[in-house]
Amino acid sequence: MIDYRIELADLHGHHFQVTLTVAQPAAGQQVSLPVWINGSYMVRDFARHLSRLEARQGRRRLAVLALDKSRWQVACTARGALTLRYRVYAFDGSVRAAFLDATRGFFNASSLCLRVHGQASQPHHLRLGRLPARWQVATTLPALPGVPHHYQAADYTELLDHPFELGRFWRGHFQAGGVPHELVVSGALPGFDGERLLADARRICQAQIDFWHGPGQAPPFERYVFLLHAVGDGYGGLEHRSSSALVAARRDLPQHAPHGRAEPASEGYGMLLGLISHEYFHSWNVKRLLPADLRHIDHQAENPTRLLWFFEGFTSYYDDLLLLRCGLIDATRYLRLLAKTVNAVAASPGRQVQSLAEASFDAWTKYYRPDEQSPNSTVSYYQKGALLALALDLHLRQRGRSLDAVMQGLWQRCAVAGDGAVTEDDIAAVVAEVANARKAAGPPMPPWLTDWVHGTEELPLADLLAAFGVEPRPERAGLAANLGLRLAESALTGVIVKTVLTGSAAQRAGISAGDELLAVDGWRIRRLDEAQGWLQRDAPFQLLLVRDQRVMGLRVDPQAGALLPDAQSLHLLARPPAAVARRRRAWLGV
Repeated sequence: MIDYRIELADLHGHHFQVTLTVAQPAAGQQVSLPVWINGSYMVRDFARHLSRLEARQGRRRLAVLALDKSRWQVACTARGALTLRYRVYAFDGSVRAAFLDATRGFFNASSLCLRVHGQASQPHHLRLGRLPARWQVATTLPALPGVPHHYQAADYTELLDHPFELGRFWRGHFQAGGVPHELVVSGALPGFDGERLLADARRICQAQIDFWHGPGQAPPFERYVFLLHAVGDGYGGLEHRSSSALVAARRDLPQHAPHGRAEPASEGYGMLLGLISHEYFHSWNVKRLLPADLRHIDHQAENPTRLLWFFEGFTSYYDDLLLLRCGLIDATRYLRLLAKTVNAVAASPGRQVQSLAEASFDAWTKYYRPDEQSPNSTVSYYQKGALLALALDLHLRQRGRSLDAVMQGLWQRCAVAGDGAVTEDDIAAVVAEVANARKAAGPPMPPWLTDWVHGTEELPLADLLAAFGVEPRPERAGLAANLGLRLAESALTGVIVKTVLTGSAAQRAGISAGDELLAVDGWRIRRLDEAQGWLQRDAPFQLLLVRDQRVMGLRVDPQAGALLPDAQSLHLLARPPAAVARRRRAWLGV
């Protein structure tokens, strides 16, 4: 058995103390800490926060030799229990690592728990040391009956998939699919309306259980916990097998309204519900259906796959769509969210450079390490993957079928009848089965895997949306967008160029990332779009900027660069033909 004792050694210094006991070590036992965490495809080198590693066998202190950046060898024998003690600095407020201060603790075992080589398949126990007064614990790692704060995992892999939240927090419960669910919220403002969030989360969970299994069926887990940490400014989540870790801005949580009046859902609250929906959908699509490349994980190195466009992109398609179907947002807001994704992909020249399969494979070195060139050379497998799912869904619905049937078919083929591993061939086969079922009428299916996944062709979204009574309308972009600039603007730092898009008027004029923009035609600016008030539309102008402490003047011609796609808004056609209206109702659920 492998045993970890986790102690809150220094709240103000942000250190956990870990004691690892190996009952039956190998001679020269090796141990290592993961370099990445499942669901976040980037090498993060958690071992950089590990210090004071020492080892003993009985009363004898042993030498510990570092073999590489995250692996050590202990000069022990195979006789007698081996004990290792070390500290881990924990001040990462994200969902990926560990955090500790006087108000809250959080950790993923991948940041704290060394892997004992050769014994990863053994049962693993984790015990928490003494906690501050009135602190609670939330996790889905199974607890040992009758032993406070003592948990057990079947193996090391299971240990890594159950984050811990520690502290004084709000918690609520509900049932969905006949299974207990828990919502834990730390850091919320006074007046937080937990009951509203609880009720809305329940609607999301029930809709997704019904989506995958049908009404009256249970999900593939015995309980589920949302660990939500509210912060001043932040947003993100990480999926786990029976839980998810979430971060959201405090202002986006629902608040009790004066005099009991229910306040309308804000855009920020809608984003929080979309995050909950996204991570919960991953309980099926990436935790139980998963890329075949990730069936057996190497925790010490990159594990690339070309399928993130499906596991992240298709999940991104369904997260907001299911909010619409369960009545938490209306069709107008859904189309606004969809248009945001369409515009984001259209405004990225990298969509013509990198395919979705390449974007998935390169996530380790490109997606999680963006720089000023990223929009010109890469495409988001989240965003374009979601648009691919939309295009495929609408194609299938014109034939009387749907992407829903594809997802459910993959579940039966790979999760129910298999070990969950999914290949591109599995996806293609189920799409073909669904598309050709009962010789469905409608337009022929495109060779979508080749053209849409492995190529850089534009998706035929305009025609597809028109067939469902959705009308795009152009929206005037600001000056920065027309010039091909992405900026950071504030009263403190001024107007700083973050990115210059390939072939744009800004690039032709010689503007570079890092430039500080000072004035347009002699007038000082705090925001570039202010200049639209005195410039003639599309007329050249003089731009004053600072680069590397030098003041420079450039002539900018808005019509000199490549034309960027117009931003669009999406609207429901008021009186579509009856057949179009039926298709639209079936798609949107309204």
